Amino acid sequence: MKLTLRSLAALLGYPSAELKQHIGALRAAIHEEAVLAQPVLDALEPLLKAYERDELLDLQAAYSELFDRSRLLSLNLFEHVHGESKERGQAMIDLGQQYLESGFLLESAELPDFIPVFLEYASCLPEAEARDMLGQPAHVFVALAERLDERKVPQAAIFHALIAAAGAKPDAEALAELKERTPEEDPSRIDEEWEEAPVTFNSGGAHQMGGPTGFTAKIRAANRNVKA
Repeated sequence: MKLTLRSLAALLGYPSAELKQHIGALRAAIHEEAVLAQPVLDALEPLLKAYERDELLDLQAAYSELFDRSRLLSLNLFEHVHGESKERGQAMIDLGQQYLESGFLLESAELPDFIPVFLEYASCLPEAEARDMLGQPAHVFVALAERLDERKVPQAAIFHALIAAAGAKPDAEALAELKERTPEEDPSRIDEEWEEAPVTFNSGGAHQMGGPTGFTAKIRAANRNVKA
């Protein structure tokens, strides 16, 4: 499970020359660990082959067009779970604290809910716990997989792989609520919306009902040690 999750995390990161150079080793690691069924592995092949075939600048441009230009495809979990509500800031702090309490030290500038970071964290857990961790935001993975499928892009296979690795059905109610909150996006307003709706992280804040709720509550409730 560890190598598979770290490989999927790498594929969700910004394309780099290093990843492009070692994409064959990444493919081998996923196949040898045998966490994913063959159809799921086959679905990842178009993306892996794109890394082998395409120029790095083309890969980077495609990545930015997908994940940097649409809030519907945000790679930050709490964008989908909390949107712009005040709970998002405290949820971010709670998740970061969970990482620290588990001995997982962030060395990058990415936020704790950035999916590649979350997958790196899950990869440090024993397999059963990793599957449980992946299952908690499974409804987010399903929504992202569907949206990427609609765009007919190979990155959809990453989220289908995460759903398969979790081995759990997503929370139907949570998925329905997520879809109900889906905003209509006008490409001409994307930059304006990102500027108009900053997220404030207030370390002194709290969730309604006196504590963390939803996805973050489940993470904190896990209260597990991680060998990072």
